[in-house]
Amino acid sequence: MKKRFFALFLLFSLFIAGCQTGQDANADFNTFCMETFRSYAASDSLTLNYTLMSPKKYGITDLPDGFSSFSLHDLKQMQTSTENTLARLRSFASKNLSREDRLLYDTLDASLTLSQEDIRMLAHSYSFDPSSGIQAQLPVLLCEFILTDKQDYDQYFSLLKSIPAYFNSLTALEKAKQKKGTLPSATTIRHTIRQCQEFVDSSGTDAIEKSFEKSINSASFFSASEKKERLEKHRKLLSHSLFPAYKNLIAELGKLLPFAPNDGALAAYTGGRAYYEYLVKEKTGTISSPDSLFQMLTKKLSESEQKLATLAATSPSSFLTCEKHTSKYEEPKSILTHLKKKIRTDFPALKKQTCHIRAVDSSLENFLSPAFYLTPPIDEPATNVIYINHAAKYRRQNLHATLAHEGYPGHLFQNCYFREKNKHPLRYVLNFPAYTEGYATYAEIYSYQFLDATKEEIDILQNNAISTHCLYALCDIGIHAKHWNRKKLSDFLSNHGIVTTDNARAIYETIIDSPGSYLPYTIGYLEICRIRDTFQKAAGKYYSPLLFHTFLLDTGPTSFPVLERQINGWLKEKT
Repeated sequence: MKKRFFALFLLFSLFIAGCQTGQDANADFNTFCMETFRSYAASDSLTLNYTLMSPKKYGITDLPDGFSSFSLHDLKQMQTSTENTLARLRSFASKNLSREDRLLYDTLDASLTLSQEDIRMLAHSYSFDPSSGIQAQLPVLLCEFILTDKQDYDQYFSLLKSIPAYFNSLTALEKAKQKKGTLPSATTIRHTIRQCQEFVDSSGTDAIEKSFEKSINSASFFSASEKKERLEKHRKLLSHSLFPAYKNLIAELGKLLPFAPNDGALAAYTGGRAYYEYLVKEKTGTISSPDSLFQMLTKKLSESEQKLATLAATSPSSFLTCEKHTSKYEEPKSILTHLKKKIRTDFPALKKQTCHIRAVDSSLENFLSPAFYLTPPIDEPATNVIYINHAAKYRRQNLHATLAHEGYPGHLFQNCYFREKNKHPLRYVLNFPAYTEGYATYAEIYSYQFLDATKEEIDILQNNAISTHCLYALCDIGIHAKHWNRKKLSDFLSNHGIVTTDNARAIYETIIDSPGSYLPYTIGYLEICRIRDTFQKAAGKYYSPLLFHTFLLDTGPTSFPVLERQINGWLKEKT
């Protein structure tokens, strides 16, 4: 899971000379990229802690003071700053850069181009998304805040102190939407309010307090009196800063609730279609329109359902036996051990890694994902954590598939492998969800081959997963681009075997709450499969799964057009 919370990321205006050649061009380009990286890493205390263990080693000496509260005027400056940074990037002649720097150039260009649109679309975005908003992620991120020296504790305390003002800044954005008529739906706001209320009512800070106590009790650089002092300060900040921030958010969102529309489909808003088209680009890493993606998904869904129908006719017993293979390993550690062994032939080698499996706190279970992987700091790649959500609604989840997605050969493997390549640090903070989530979905579906199952059973498991992903992505486009109402969605789901009203309502509300959230997984997966087929055809007799996976993982997160250009470059070298 990539941390996605709103941060006021004002890129520095940098003077960069263009049209240079040779080593000078690469050196100046790397200077520009390092300054861009530093401005991102030091944008707030939470981002810094999750990006770097040792900021000074990267030239960061001016540390942030918690979150930066902001005004609407700051956001207008942000647009200009991003445009200036993109212009300075394009002042370099990419043809004069090394191959590795050209890849960084293209990846950064794609990221900044999307950032320009992101800022223009702020009127439609929602900072308090019930699943990925700051209020949902913050408790877990505070629990996992890395505390290794006195400076970390100072940063942590400044972060807690800044939360009320930061939440107020975000709330001001929501208030501005009232005038523009772009508030999220009443249902979505109620979900956020209920989430925050559950956090407050269930003593949601208990997990944060326990995590902090564990860290400070093991801190050898504090005396007993210093530890006692900081424990008391922490308790006061939780009760006087964090709790009031959530309570105030509940109150402010409650004031906006009467003005929120009942219809949360983006197609219902003025400018909503354009916003969804932007989301499609941002979430899928492609330039395809919602309509063309709908056609592609419809075709793929039909193919998978047809394969399942054929298997039902030719091997009906396989439908009864396939599930036993996914439940063979019940403990997370045994599943990860099994997967690590099985992927060795088809995936490149990875140094030994440690991984901590943790449970989502009960106060957050109803609103967080079934599982998620937290990326460790760039300079401390061994700190891997996977959270598993034991909420009642997730108890039937396929733990084997979940840990293949989050662990091996999914997120953990991809992240740790790419870190071993010692790329420019900027590569490690540019977010391309279609690559990362698409690859993790690809890894999840690929992992069924590692079960002690028949070909028919594997085909059933894989095509069932593919059809499910396609179905949800089609619902997303149907609601937000084609303006399906609840009945239209229910009819569509009924035609594909989902007939209960409760399921249809839950899917509808989830998609309303988080527009585009299913797209990175599904479109990203299908794009990787398409690129794999292109790669296989080009490689001919030299193709192997190991060759493709090494190419894909060596390239790292980027947009799919950039990834395809990398294939062309790879082919020129081989021919």
